[in-house]
Amino acid sequence: MKVLKKDLKGRSGEISLLAETLEDLWHLKYIIDPNDLIFALTKRKPEGAGDKIRPEKLEKVTVRLGIRVEKVEFHKFANRLRIQGVIEQGMDAGMHHTLNIEEGMNLSIVKDEWKNDQLERIKEAEIAGKQPSVIIVGIEEGDADIGLVRHYGIEPYSHIRQSSGKRENGLRDVFFKEVADQLNFVYDENAAVIVCGPGFTKDDFMNHFKKAYPEIASKTAVEDSSMIGIPGFLEVLKKGSIDKIMQESRLSREAAMMDELLKEIAIDGKAAYGPAEVKTAIDYGAVETLLVADEKLREERETAANANDLSIEKMMKDVEAGQGKIIVFSTEFEPGQKLNSLGGIAAILRYKLAQ
Repeated sequence: MKVLKKDLKGRSGEISLLAETLEDLWHLKYIIDPNDLIFALTKRKPEGAGDKIRPEKLEKVTVRLGIRVEKVEFHKFANRLRIQGVIEQGMDAGMHHTLNIEEGMNLSIVKDEWKNDQLERIKEAEIAGKQPSVIIVGIEEGDADIGLVRHYGIEPYSHIRQSSGKRENGLRDVFFKEVADQLNFVYDENAAVIVCGPGFTKDDFMNHFKKAYPEIASKTAVEDSSMIGIPGFLEVLKKGSIDKIMQESRLSREAAMMDELLKEIAIDGKAAYGPAEVKTAIDYGAVETLLVADEKLREERETAANANDLSIEKMMKDVEAGQGKIIVFSTEFEPGQKLNSLGGIAAILRYKLAQ
């Protein structure tokens, strides 16, 4: 993501952005709120020139519209962010329209109040956009998984299984070739690759890979993991291998914080979860780090349900006032899903609260 213009007076004003990647579209889902004013180029049919021209005969023209947001949807598999609302500036003012934001598009966001987590998310997306992408391959005898490290989680790309039959060298070579070819297909010149898995299969695969695709193999690291698939990818993440490539990734930070939270909960230690417990901890000034599920926060902002003491928005402001840290978790990723199951909000405390 690139910031093209920032014109703020206090917390109010306009930020213009370039969405460069699929991850940027995902970030925008949590940056844009209902009632924001969004400007972007879009296609729309002009008003008919009298009754002689039927609406279906009119060609769409490219125009810049400003729409007042009603709803935002991220379509991961269509590589698109849909922003629905009423046209406020531009042709056909007062009518409904949908902006389809795709990779490579500019948009301007005007808010009455920019939230700290939204401004922080923009900074994070800017930094991440300058770092290499990461592809993880988990491989064991006869099975392999390829995953793409996104800002919101590790996205499964493909699962490859060796053809059934006697495990002869010929079949194994065909299996290795298919894994290598799929890896080459998804690879881009700015990517780094991590191969992981149990036993020596990963090493045998790397011998094949170095011969088949030496340039990619030169940018490939090898790590041990007890399994493949998402659990194996999480193992690699927690070892810090991805951080060596991407500095501190948001995924490893979320995984580490969730591990710490669950450890404290298990020993009835310095942790609180659920709105009521967390509110009590905030009132005591005990919150060191507040953990918030992105979907819970987005749902609250969409319904404007932030007027009571148990609202996530108010608790975030109170933690900020108390010099605590806030981490917004992706619910597309396993740690964020666990946080959601705990009520969507939790806290790691400075000290244990008395029962």
